[in-house]
Amino acid sequence: METIVTTAPHAFGTALIGQTEKALNAILDRQLAGTGITEPQWVTLTLTMASGGAIDRTELIRRVNSATQFSQASVTERITELTAAGFLRDSGDDRVQITDEGRARWTQIRTAIGPITQRLWGDLPAEDLAVAGRVLGIVLDRANTVLVSP
Repeated sequence: METIVTTAPHAFGTALIGQTEKALNAILDRQLAGTGITEPQWVTLTLTMASGGAIDRTELIRRVNSATQFSQASVTERITELTAAGFLRDSGDDRVQITDEGRARWTQIRTAIGPITQRLWGDLPAEDLAVAGRVLGIVLDRANTVLVSP
């Protein structure tokens, strides 16, 4: 049986959000190591998959930019890199499609991440997850408002 280490309650705030984000990114980086995919590329590939495996290039750039705050130029570079690696392809009508190789690599990584996320929050009560989702969603919406304000 796995031992779960708990610590004293953390005060909600930027430090907790930042530490959590950094820990989750470190876990993702471990899973991406050796796959030929970087974290920004992973987000791009994931949002392509979430769109059914094909999406208008402009819409993909918008979605990745919105989800990550990466510049449009940076997102365009990630699409170019993923295309050069054979994970995405330009379908010729300004749509981006995931290739069979891209789908296989994405599935391999998602399969590795699944048990980890299950260990992290799979046993938490649905009500707690709903509250956390609402609170973080509000903070995210407010942060995005600050980013677009002069």
